[in-house]
Amino acid sequence: MKTLLIIDVQNDFMPSGSLPVAHGDQIVPVINSIQNKFDLVLATQDWHPKDHISFASNHNGKSNFDVIELHGQPQTLWPDHCVQGTEGAAFHPDLNTEKFEAIFRKGTVITIDSYSAFFDNGHLKSTGLAGYLKEKGTTELFLCGLAADICVYFSIIDAYNEGFNCTFIEDASKALDNEAFEKLKNHMTKKGIKIMTSESL
Repeated sequence: MKTLLIIDVQNDFMPSGSLPVAHGDQIVPVINSIQNKFDLVLATQDWHPKDHISFASNHNGKSNFDVIELHGQPQTLWPDHCVQGTEGAAFHPDLNTEKFEAIFRKGTVITIDSYSAFFDNGHLKSTGLAGYLKEKGTTELFLCGLAADICVYFSIIDAYNEGFNCTFIEDASKALDNEAFEKLKNHMTKKGIKIMTSESL
């Protein structure tokens, strides 16, 4: 079973959103063009309560992108984004969602952030995605979306650690910090995670 996992292609991560990824909208037609090449297509959504602990607005005296310690690990404080039920949390309007067999929502617990599609940042709560993929018989897992250096990267690493054969689709993803992502790509390739473009599928 060849599976595509589309990470967080949501309005708030688009150039006009509250937490914009540069040129994030450019991946939408690429993702639309590849969906028919997969047996199973899944998606994730950041889905935060408005009082989520990762929002800088919920910390007195803190600013966007400050880093605090949370549960013993560093936590970046973000602009309010992908608040449950808002337009910012919706998928980009041009994204083809008809083939999505399931949507996994993350970041729903107020007290901890969740970058990965599989677990929260402290690995305290599973989304159930790994079990779903295994029950579906997924043998090859391809990942793409936003942002490549955060939610896509953490999802790939968790998928790899869960035993999946993982491939990152580079031109169907955009990073928030391109320089940092170059280092993360090296880390992925050292683990044996494949990196390819949509044309190679």
